[in-house]
Formats: sequence, structure tokens, C-alpha cells
Amino acid sequence: MQKLKRLVAIENIIAGGNVSSQAEIIRRLKRSGIECTQATMSRSLRQLGVIKVPDGKGGYRYAVPSSEPQKAAPVKGFELVNIIRSIIEANSMLLIKTSPGYANSVAVTIDNAGRYEIAGTIAGDDTLLVIPRDKITTAHLHKILGIIFPGIEKISIT
Repeated sequence: MQKLKRLVAIENIIAGGNVSSQAEIIRRLKRSGIECTQATMSRSLRQLGVIKVPDGKGGYRYAVPSSEPQKAAPVKGFELVNIIRSIIEANSMLLIKTSPGYANSVAVTIDNAGRYEIAGTIAGDDTLLVIPRDKITTAHLHKILGIIFPGIEKISIT
């Protein structure tokens, strides 16, 4: 019951205002009597499919995707490519470094692309791991990411 209450509260907070940080959501939840850690907040935002969208003032705010596109314009892959800092190959996986606070947005975009080659992602604050399915090479993963994020090929690979 607590989880459902928390998810509904988070969705209401995001829908009700210009919220740009997890810490701000956590503070508002606490005022409502709901305790939440940063790790739980990250999982909750991901479960809700929350994304960051431009706020019109040069920054970003959280938004819950809507079935009506005019209510919540999702961030496109080509915009997110600007916050990807580096890509590191590790065995058959890729470690992607982003600007602080954006790893979840990149991970959600990758997961929502629905590519069979990608089993899933794991994201923190500024780092995410792209996990391929068996027998998918890192070269193939780079091609898939190029489809999801046009322009990513310009980012250095280490």
C-alpha cells in the first residue's frame, strides 16, 4: 500500500509543478508524511516512466508521459545525445557516462526503443549500463545506439 501511495504522490507532484530534481520531490513527499530514499525515488521515477523535458528556461523538468502528446512532450534521443559524456566498452556491455542527473532519462529512452538486441539497462545518477542479449557485440550495440541517438557516433569510445 505504501508503494502505491508513494507512486501516486510522486506523479501528482510532477504533474502539479515545475519539478527539476529528485531531492525536491523527496522534500515534498516528506511534507506529505511519506519517507523516501534517493534509491527508492530513482526506482519509482523509472517505474512511472518519468522523463526530463525542456522547461523553456534553459533547464529541464520532470514530466510523466501522457497518452495525449500535447500535455507532455517527450525528450527525443537527438536531444539526449548532448548530455552523454563518454562510452566505455566492458566485455560485451557498454557503460555510458552522462551529465549528472540524466542517466535515467537516457536509460528510459534506450529501454523504450524496444530493441531486441538490448536486454535492458541499469542506471544511476550519471552512469548507466547497457546490457545486450547473448551474442550481440559492442560494435552492434554502437549501431543500435546510433539509431536511438543520432549523433552519438561523435562521442569518444574508451
